[in-house]
Amino acid sequence: MIHCRSLEQARAVLAALRSRMTEAGLELHPDKTKIVYCQDSNRRGSGPGPGYPHTQFTFLGFTFRPRRAVNKNGVHFTSFQPAISKEALKKLSEKVWSWRLHRRTDSEAADLRRLVNPVLRGWINYYGRFYRSALYPLLHRVNTYLMRWIRKKYRVNVKQARRRLADGYALAPRYFAHWALMYPTRL
Repeated sequence: MIHCRSLEQARAVLAALRSRMTEAGLELHPDKTKIVYCQDSNRRGSGPGPGYPHTQFTFLGFTFRPRRAVNKNGVHFTSFQPAISKEALKKLSEKVWSWRLHRRTDSEAADLRRLVNPVLRGWINYYGRFYRSALYPLLHRVNTYLMRWIRKKYRVNVKQARRRLADGYALAPRYFAHWALMYPTRL
C-alpha cells in the first residue's frame, strides 16, 4: 500500500513502480494494483470523481471502504475504515456450517463450547479489531445453530429453545466466546 496526496502523484508513483518492477523482471498484478480513493469527511473536494474508478479494496481479509462512524461528541461522519470482507465472512460461515452443531445431539453444551470457543475467540480477536459489528451476522448464525441444537437435543419448540438460549447467556454471559461481544453486560 502506498498513500499519495493527489491523483497525479498516485499515477506517477504507479508508473515508477511498474517501471522498477519491469527492470527486475517482475510485473504488477492488475487486480491487486490499483488507485483507490480513500473517501472520508475530512477530505477536500466533492468526491472521487472520474479519475478514481475504485473506492474500496480488500487486503488481508478486510475490505477498506467508506463507512459511517461516530466521533466523541456523538456526531456521525464518513470514515475510510476496514471491516471483515464478504469473502472472509463467507469462508467463516462455511466453517461454522461444517461444525454441524445442530446435529451434535449426543454432545453436551460444554463439548460444543470446547469446539467453538477457541475458533470464535481467534476470529473475534482478528476480524473484530476493526468495525466489530460486521461480525454480528456470523455470530448470530452461531446462535441459530445453538438454538437448533437445543431444539433437537431437548425436543422443544422454537420459542422454548430461544428462551433456553437467552437464559444461558443471562446466567453465564461468557460461556460462549461470542456472547460477551454480542450481549455485553453492565457491571
